[in-house]
Amino acid sequence: MDKVEVFELIERMAALIRSEERKKCTELGLQPVHLQVLDYLSRCNRYSDTPAALTNYLGMTRGTVSQTLLLLVKKSFIKKTADASDRRMVHLSLLPEGNAILKKARTSELFIQAALIFKKHNLANHQDIFVKALTSLQKANQSHSFGLCKTCKYFTITADGFTCGLTKEPLSQSDSEKICQEHSIL
Repeated sequence: MDKVEVFELIERMAALIRSEERKKCTELGLQPVHLQVLDYLSRCNRYSDTPAALTNYLGMTRGTVSQTLLLLVKKSFIKKTADASDRRMVHLSLLPEGNAILKKARTSELFIQAALIFKKHNLANHQDIFVKALTSLQKANQSHSFGLCKTCKYFTITADGFTCGLTKEPLSQSDSEKICQEHSIL
C-alpha cells in the first residue's frame, strides 16, 4: 500500500467533518455557514467578535457573511452591539437560543468516537503536529492565524494578570483562552 500524503489525510478529515456538519444542520434546519458562525462566536475573544473578523476567519465574502448575520439576528441566535468607544464598529455575541442550538449541533457521535481513538492511541499528546500542519496551510494561504490568545507572541503575563502586547490592554482569563484575529505565531 502506498503511503498517503499528509495533506490528503487532512482533506479527508475535513470532508468527514463537513459531512457530519451538513447532517447536523439538516436536522436543525440550518445551513453549515450558520453553524460555523455560531461556533466561531462561541470561541472568539473581544478583539475578534466583529463581522470583519468573522469574514476573515470563514474566508467568505462580506455579502455572504452579512446575509448570514441578518438571518441569525432574525432567528434571535445572535445580537449586534455597537462598540462603546467607536459607534461605527459592531460586536457580535451569541444569545441563549444560539448557544442552545450550538450545543445541539455539537453533540456528534463521530467526534466522540474520534476523541476516544485519539485517547486510546495517545495522539492527543501529538498536538504539535496538527498545529504545524495548520500553520503551514495558513502561511501557504496567506491567511490570519486566528490562534488562541494565550499562544500569541504578544500575550504577556504581568503581576496584575494578562496583557496584550499589541494593544497594551489588559486581558481577562476568558479572553486569553479564546480565538483572536490579531494572533501572531511565536
